[in-house]
Amino acid sequence: MYKLFSVDDHVIEPAHVWSDYVPAKYKDRAPHVVEEDGRQIWVWEGGRETTMGLNAVAGKPREEWGLEPARFEDMIPGCYDPEERRKDLLSNGIFGSLAFPTLPGFGGRKFATFEDKDLALACVRAWNDYMLEEWCAAAPDMFVPMTIVPVWDVDLAVAELERSVEKGSKALCWLENPAKVGQPGYHSGYWDKLFAATQAMDLPVCMHIGSSGASSLGTAEEEDNQIDVVQIASAFTTAAHCAINMMCSPIPRKFPDVKLVWSEGGIGWIGAALERADRQWDRHKYWTHLEGDHIMPSEVARRNMWFCMIEEPIGFKYRHDFEIDRILWESDYPHADTPFPRAQAGAKEVFEGVPQDEVDKVTHQNAEKLFDFKLNDELVAAYLTPNA
Repeated sequence: MYKLFSVDDHVIEPAHVWSDYVPAKYKDRAPHVVEEDGRQIWVWEGGRETTMGLNAVAGKPREEWGLEPARFEDMIPGCYDPEERRKDLLSNGIFGSLAFPTLPGFGGRKFATFEDKDLALACVRAWNDYMLEEWCAAAPDMFVPMTIVPVWDVDLAVAELERSVEKGSKALCWLENPAKVGQPGYHSGYWDKLFAATQAMDLPVCMHIGSSGASSLGTAEEEDNQIDVVQIASAFTTAAHCAINMMCSPIPRKFPDVKLVWSEGGIGWIGAALERADRQWDRHKYWTHLEGDHIMPSEVARRNMWFCMIEEPIGFKYRHDFEIDRILWESDYPHADTPFPRAQAGAKEVFEGVPQDEVDKVTHQNAEKLFDFKLNDELVAAYLTPNA
């Protein structure tokens, strides 16, 4: 078996998160679950949302997948129950896990849409408290604490980051590109305080595809029955665009020790993207007056960025066109991309025949170092058997 550390999983928030963790005065207006026509729906002041099926298909035959709203009992318990999640991951040889939000959006962007920003801040803090006090506390030897911050105010973001880190958070869950959701972009200087704080704390900044909203590849309004497949299949282009945007921004030049992690964007595109980014940077740096123009985008990527992969044997062939120390493994449980319950078989397809030192780095060692989270040797020994 392979010793796996997943840097990208997702928590399907159970119904009690905000009801239990926001102050009493916000309970009626914060997200809570109601029953309507046999469905369970999240509602809050000014909004409502169903839980989509593809967010929680782990353990289901692919023939049963769909976008229809799901009830909690339609999911396997590991989607929303941390004790059951622990069992599911261990059954697949996964000994470390980092979980992104679902209802708040993968980077917490939804709360920025709340008209009442006091309510929004209370909801951010409630999600963090749930993750730190309940979810991660259920398996502190497996679950890496990662928290969100208010994405509409840099000072509030820094304050919440500091509060969360004091409570044990080891990573910031953030947006690929805040400009896509109407916030200042990475070239504006507005977010310097936040990235300065993450650098000072040596805290990884994790950005998931879709954390800044849907891609621009198309919508259901186009009446193309295949548009969902197209968006999912080409989602890596969003990761490439956002990563190059960051490579060319002032942030990693102002903060040379910042740690930037790109989740579920894959790795097969990296070599070609760096080659083209360097070429265009060199050709256009004079008339565009780029800040720090002596630092090439590829240098930023190799120094400051980590990229994540699931089942990508072709992309992994080109790993040495980037940096083997900057590639991480992910399981994406319980989303449609997850290899669960065949994570070991999926890993074998990618890693069979690869030198053991490289396998160890990608499957767990790189993540252990990045997140300062050593896997539990006793737990590993209890479950792990040699590779077949």
